[in-house]
Amino acid sequence: MTNTNITNFRKDIYKLLENAIKYNEPINISTKNGNAIVLSEEDYNSLIETLYISSVPKLKEKLIERKNAKDEDFVEEDEVDW
Repeated sequence: MTNTNITNFRKDIYKLLENAIKYNEPINISTKNGNAIVLSEEDYNSLIETLYISSVPKLKEKLIERKNAKDEDFVEEDEVDW
């Protein structure tokens, strides 16, 4: 995580935002009224999706169960009636 103050953030905003986007590097910006975090859109969307999955009862367990399932427990894609 990159740490900076609001003055340096204003000065280096383009470079800092490019690093957040390109390298998924969160930015912690400190101000006299508190701190703020800037995330790439990709990181934000991943965080929201993780929170959603965690909020659905038993979905996390089902995903782990499916992840550990044997290949023969699944059907081929061309066998599915869409």
